[in-house]
Amino acid sequence: MTITNEMLAETVDMFVFLAVELTILFLAISYLVGVLQEYIPPSKIQSILSGKKGKGYFVAGLLGAITPFCSCSTIPFLKGLLRAKAGFGTMMVFLFASPLLNPIIIGLFAVTFGLDVTVFYFVIAMGVSIIAGYTLEKLGFEKYIKAEAYLTPQSKACSSGCAGIVAPVNKWGRIWQGTWSDFKSVLPYLIGGIALGSMIYGFMPTEFVASVASENNPFAVPIAAVIGIPLYIRAEAVIPLSAALAAKGMGLGAVMALIIGSAGASLTEVILLKSIFKNQMILAFLAVILTMAIGAGYLYSYIF
Repeated sequence: MTITNEMLAETVDMFVFLAVELTILFLAISYLVGVLQEYIPPSKIQSILSGKKGKGYFVAGLLGAITPFCSCSTIPFLKGLLRAKAGFGTMMVFLFASPLLNPIIIGLFAVTFGLDVTVFYFVIAMGVSIIAGYTLEKLGFEKYIKAEAYLTPQSKACSSGCAGIVAPVNKWGRIWQGTWSDFKSVLPYLIGGIALGSMIYGFMPTEFVASVASENNPFAVPIAAVIGIPLYIRAEAVIPLSAALAAKGMGLGAVMALIIGSAGASLTEVILLKSIFKNQMILAFLAVILTMAIGAGYLYSYIF
């Protein structure tokens, strides 16, 4: 393939546009979430999810939707819920919903694919998360939690190095520090995803994408779902990448499956879950994510 000046120009233009837009969006949403978390601390979340069942499943999904966690950063919070003796079903709803419905991915979804696609994605992810959490609890999968997962680790005294830490003078400054720290930590993923997406947009032949992942290929959706699950692609990277693939002719059903598979699970997360769950629970977790990804992909292709 011959690289032309037009291809380079398209790549650079796309990179600059996405970098500016997604940076502003990430900082704005992260700061808003920080404000919400100032008034809804983890202990409060644990208290709510430890209460009576019923509306707890829906509340767990909503709380997952306001926590900006990726698939891996959900794990430490899940351990806290276990030690707080939160209900198993509601914990599972939170585990499924948090990385799929976090404010960053919803915001990027809306900006990139529009409101209709975002609403469809939200309803599917929320609905399947609740159904899966309820079903796994009723089937008795709580027995596949390892006993040591309930143990609270021994706290350690702060070392002398803590003395050099200076806290912000007010909570708004502290929230901004957290927002900026989060932004710096995801910046490599964000820039990498934008760069990869921009290069795909500028250089990848449309015919190649259309031939392997177009709406005319009945296997495009499951292939995209299976490919997405082993990858650890944060929302900051997978949304720009998916947008580029869609622009090059990839069916939006396959794009949906790729996003759900990659955002909902990863090999890294599975490794972390090994410290909490037995193999039967991990297989059930992967089955839920894969089923959700494939089902959403085909349903989207059918409806839209």
